[in-house]
Amino acid sequence: MIRHRIRLPLTQVAMAVLIGIAGGVYIYKPCFEPVRTRTATSTTNQMNPEEQKKENQTN
Repeated sequence: MIRHRIRLPLTQVAMAVLIGIAGGVYIYKPCFEPVRTRTATSTTNQMNPEEQKKENQTN
């Protein structure tokens, strides 16, 4: 008994490949991002005096 293979159209294969690659990049995205150091986060958290005044006024 010989079975015939069902062939997938090229467009379906291409779409599956693109979705697979996009999903892989989305899942492993943190692996490609640079590691943040403590010095980088501490400098971004510093406010200039005007911003500190605005924060104190709202609180």
